[in-house]
Amino acid sequence: MHTTALVLFSGGQDSTTCLAQALSKYERVETLGFDYGQRHRVELDMRGVVLGHLRERFAHWAPRLGQDHLLTLDALHQLGGSSLTDEVAFAMQADGLPNTFVPGRNLLFLTLAGALAYRRGLQVIVTGVCETDFSGYPDCRDDTMKAMQLALSLGLERRLLIETPLMWIDKADTWRLADALGGQALIDLIVEDTHTCYLGDRTHRQAWGYGCGTCPACELRARGWARYAGSPTSSR
Repeated sequence: MHTTALVLFSGGQDSTTCLAQALSKYERVETLGFDYGQRHRVELDMRGVVLGHLRERFAHWAPRLGQDHLLTLDALHQLGGSSLTDEVAFAMQADGLPNTFVPGRNLLFLTLAGALAYRRGLQVIVTGVCETDFSGYPDCRDDTMKAMQLALSLGLERRLLIETPLMWIDKADTWRLADALGGQALIDLIVEDTHTCYLGDRTHRQAWGYGCGTCPACELRARGWARYAGSPTSSR
């Protein structure tokens, strides 16, 4: 039986929802974030805010929430070529992928998460990747996650489970999952504290939170919020 988990935690809506679910399931949960030269670096600042508010507002989860870790990946910024690391407009590439795709990012994240889980004695790696509402990133697919789980387990000589709670649900269902896990208190925390906007905009307050409202991440979050807020099962 698995009792410990490491959550890949960016400070965004998806990873916060995954963290809440992990806290509801596992006895000890640690978090891992990455500084890879992203344009929306404000998400790194919001990570601490979210973690602090989770401890303050959810007393039953607080004892389970353990150490937070932040690793630096300058190599992804040095490689460049993505609108998440370079000052370029959002666009589609010739290969059919959006230029928000950072090649190898999730593969590196999971490799380092596996190494940290090994050192910290953690059994499960939780990540918020998704095939339903995603931008076509190949490193978010279920097949990729299964391949990485096998590679990490073999390479580390330790059975690691990669858990993907959002893999088969859309953004509206992600809001609903947060609602089911933590009710209005968690919804309010996600709206006020998490960060998704690729441009790092924390000045414009939308119904669903802070962001420019026009980048791909904001558009996806807004569409999910509209479907969630208008549903009869919503706490709104």
